[in-house]
Amino acid sequence: MPQFLRQLAIAAVLLAVPAFFARAQNRDPRLAGSYTFERGGWTFVHLQGSPSDIGYQHGYLLAPRIADVMHVYQVETLHDTHRPWPFYRDAAQNMLWPHIDAEYRAELTGIAQGAQARGINVDVWDIVALNAMEELPGYYVPWYDKHHHVAVPAGAKPADHCSAFIATGSYTKGGKIVIAHNNWSSYAEGERWNIMFDIVPALGHRILQDGLPGVIVSDDDFGINDAGIMSTETTIEDFAGWNPDGIPEFIRARKALQYAGSIDQYVSIMEEGNNGGYANDWLVGDRKTGEIAYLELGLKHTPLWRSKDGYFVSSNFARDPAVIRDETPGFHYDDLSFTSNARRVRWTQLMQQYRGKIDVQLAEQFESDHLDTWTHQETPDQRTLCGHVDQSPVAMSSDWGAYYPAGAVEGKVTDSDLAAHMELIAHAGHPCGDNFYATPFFAAHPQYDWMKPILGDMKSYPWTEFSAGETAGGEVAGPAVASVR
Repeated sequence: MPQFLRQLAIAAVLLAVPAFFARAQNRDPRLAGSYTFERGGWTFVHLQGSPSDIGYQHGYLLAPRIADVMHVYQVETLHDTHRPWPFYRDAAQNMLWPHIDAEYRAELTGIAQGAQARGINVDVWDIVALNAMEELPGYYVPWYDKHHHVAVPAGAKPADHCSAFIATGSYTKGGKIVIAHNNWSSYAEGERWNIMFDIVPALGHRILQDGLPGVIVSDDDFGINDAGIMSTETTIEDFAGWNPDGIPEFIRARKALQYAGSIDQYVSIMEEGNNGGYANDWLVGDRKTGEIAYLELGLKHTPLWRSKDGYFVSSNFARDPAVIRDETPGFHYDDLSFTSNARRVRWTQLMQQYRGKIDVQLAEQFESDHLDTWTHQETPDQRTLCGHVDQSPVAMSSDWGAYYPAGAVEGKVTDSDLAAHMELIAHAGHPCGDNFYATPFFAAHPQYDWMKPILGDMKSYPWTEFSAGETAGGEVAGPAVASVR
């Protein structure tokens, strides 16, 4: 086809897409009020209404991307855990589904139905399995294999995801709460971890959170609600534990952000029915009181710390002696060469150095930090807050070997003032601004050729502010207020 005709055909398709969505929304009342737009490397998705409507909107608007991210996890889990996708579908149907509330069953079913309406071949068990990808491979699989006397694959373990802090009182500028988080994941996941969800449920609180297509919770768990709750987490390193009769973590985390109006309520929801999946250190703040908290949510132990004048840092390390003794058998708190401990040292240095000055601008700077406290060099690697495992000749873990394409894939920050207006600031790609390019990476590291079907470039974009209810032009739509009952 001549170049001119090819360009004309592409233009015709692009012009037809908005009209297609408009016609679809006019035809199907379930799509009423929902919309999406692109900015700063993110896709903003506004959802509202009943659980089934919110799910249908989610599935319909993001259908091709749901199929795409599901393919990523299918490839990764088969390689890492030696389990095919039907294994996870079976766990979703027979183990997780009986412990999911009717509200979230309706939303998950709605996602599948919305995606099906766009011609995507998925069902509700695919969607539940996708939502459980942070807990089934690294927590359920080791438990299952041990109970069936099968050797546990090296890749079936909790990943060292994320770096985060929360501070308040004399540590921050103006005494307000400041909270920030870097999501660490494989770059295959990270290049797709760029959805900004604005959710107005029929019941509960309005939510603004980042996330993945098809997943009802943030999954790296950075979000705010209109009751003043601000929360995030990082994974507990080397955690071992699973309760097959518990409530899935992704359900508890979504419910906590949707229904909690205080730190006590948030903690209570996270602890109730705890299945041990995706065991995290949770950083929670309440902008109404200025109080912050740190919940180390193990399975056997769930210690809680609180403060109105202090900070909590988190980078995959367990801090409670009982959790270290009973639930993280392979973790060595004093080994400062290990990534979680090296980042803990750096976070502590930054909190002390900038006491009384910490604000969102400094939080953005912290998230792009490249000081390795073990080598004392400014070198992006697996020990820096802005992680670049792909640049390190040293393996980060048994599943993330030398030069593994993983690290900090995006960042988010907010404070009490921004959260009061349901606003946060987010960065797609490495917060330091570096880009990742797949072609030269594969040429240099052919041991990762198995990722070629799923790994592409991961570009870095500017820090971008988002507000609940905003539209593509930056205007904020009239309030759609949720009610708590």
